[in-house]
Amino acid sequence: MALRMEGKVALVTGGAQGIGRAICDRFAAEGAIVAVLDIKADHAERAAQAIREQGGQAVACAGNVAERATFESAVATLEGLYGRLDVLVNNAIWVRYGPIDAITPEMLDRMVGTGFKSVVWGTQIAAASMAKGGGGSIINIASAAGFLGIPNSLIYCGVKAGVLGLTRASAVELGPKKIRVNAIAPGTIMTEGVRINVDEAGMAKRIARTPVGRLGQVDDIANAAVFLAGDDSGFMTGESMLIDGGVTHAFL
Repeated sequence: MALRMEGKVALVTGGAQGIGRAICDRFAAEGAIVAVLDIKADHAERAAQAIREQGGQAVACAGNVAERATFESAVATLEGLYGRLDVLVNNAIWVRYGPIDAITPEMLDRMVGTGFKSVVWGTQIAAASMAKGGGGSIINIASAAGFLGIPNSLIYCGVKAGVLGLTRASAVELGPKKIRVNAIAPGTIMTEGVRINVDEAGMAKRIARTPVGRLGQVDDIANAAVFLAGDDSGFMTGESMLIDGGVTHAFL
């Protein structure tokens, strides 16, 4: 069977764990050269090393994705090593939940920086590289929360709704350069971050209101990312794929 991403060079933010790690692993299994970008250099290197041990190709990059320079450095590294960048996944996020009156300046700055500014800078720097190579695919990890109003989630809902807007606007602007931009909007996915922020009672409640009767797995999102990265989605841009087990529609 032909590998769907053979020869492609992909950069994944927040790639050392959770959804980002699953996407990195799946991209590598499909033949891509994967750059694992994480704020913790040792975590990024461990993830890249694990991919190499499985026979894949991977490099580690480190930096704060809220800063433009992080993307400049990572893309320059990939261009130097491989001469191109074909796929960017803007996945990185930092989340804290709480009521409106508990929001602090530090919380706001970090969530907006990691979850929103990073998409702006990543899109800007990656698009410049992709345009030189004849095009590419940018995949933004949004959330079902971007479509909903959820208690104790003001910043998170706002950031993810903003990611959906960035996706649509950049798709229109970058389409003539043969760069497609799409988003994946997951529901609750079983990751380390979810386990930290949601207790057992909360998990049970989420499962109960999800039509398919389970929470998502990281591979559910990785599968969609492979589709959006490759030629099978070649006429698709500006779209947001809800992968939430039907929970968003169940809320309506």
